[in-house]
Amino acid sequence: MSNRCFHLALTAILALAISGCGNKENTTTEQPATPAAPAGKTVDATTTGSVAGKVTLDGKAAPEKPINMSAEPYCQKANSGPVVPPTVVTDDKGDLGNVVIFVKDGLGDYVFDTPKDSVPLEQKGCMYSPHIIAVMAGQTFEVKNDDQTTHNIHPMPKDNREWNKSQAPGTSPIDDSFARPELAIPVKCNVHPWMKSYIFVFKNPYYAITAKDGSFELKNLPPGTYTIEAWQEKYGTQDQTVTIGPKESKTVQFKFNAAAPAAPPAD
Repeated sequence: MSNRCFHLALTAILALAISGCGNKENTTTEQPATPAAPAGKTVDATTTGSVAGKVTLDGKAAPEKPINMSAEPYCQKANSGPVVPPTVVTDDKGDLGNVVIFVKDGLGDYVFDTPKDSVPLEQKGCMYSPHIIAVMAGQTFEVKNDDQTTHNIHPMPKDNREWNKSQAPGTSPIDDSFARPELAIPVKCNVHPWMKSYIFVFKNPYYAITAKDGSFELKNLPPGTYTIEAWQEKYGTQDQTVTIGPKESKTVQFKFNAAAPAAPPAD
C-alpha cells in the first residue's frame, strides 16, 4: 500500500472512532440535591390543653416615690395627679399584675407561625402604656405617640438590633420588630428619663402578662412536660414544672415574697 493510501485509511478510521464517541449516550449522573432540613412538628389542635393560674405577693411592697415630671411642663399637666412607677402592680388582696408568664422549656422542635397582628406600645401622659409588651420573633410592634410633646424611643437589646428614634406629636406610628428571642428588653425615652418599658420576644406563642388580679392562662399547649417561668421586674423569676396530657388543664400558683431581697430579673 502506498504511503498516501495508508494515510487516507488511517484518517478514515480515526474519523469513524471520533464519530462513534460523539454518538455515545451521556452516562454521567447528576448529584442528588442536598435534602432540605426536616420541618419541625406542628401542634395537633385536637390534643391541646392549658395551664392557668394566679400570681400573688406575700406581704406589702415598699411604696414607690412619685415621678417628678417638673422638667417637662406638658407631662406634668397631662396627669391629673402623682404618677407612681408601675414596678410592682398589686391590689389589696395581694394579686400581682405585670408578671410575665411563659414556657421556658419543654417544647422541643415544635414550630409556630409568626402572628400577623401588631402589638401596640403607646405613649400617654409621658408614660409607656402598657408597661410591658410581649411579641414573637418577627412580629411587629407599633409605637404611638398620643402626647403633645416629642418622645425618643430607645430599645436596648443585647441580642437584637438596637435603635433610637424620635417621634414628634401627630406623626405616624413607628413599626418595628426583633428577629431573635430575647427577654426583658429595656425601653427608655432619652427625652424623659422616667419613661421605662420592657419588650419580651419569644419563639413560641405560650406567654402571658398577668392582669391586675394576677391571673394568667397559657392556651393550646400540646401534651408534654414544661418549665413555666414567672418574671417580675423587682422580685426576679420563679420556675415550676408542670405536665399536661391530651386536652388536660392544669393550675399553677406563683407567690413572690415582698420582704425578699430584690434580685435583677434573669435574661
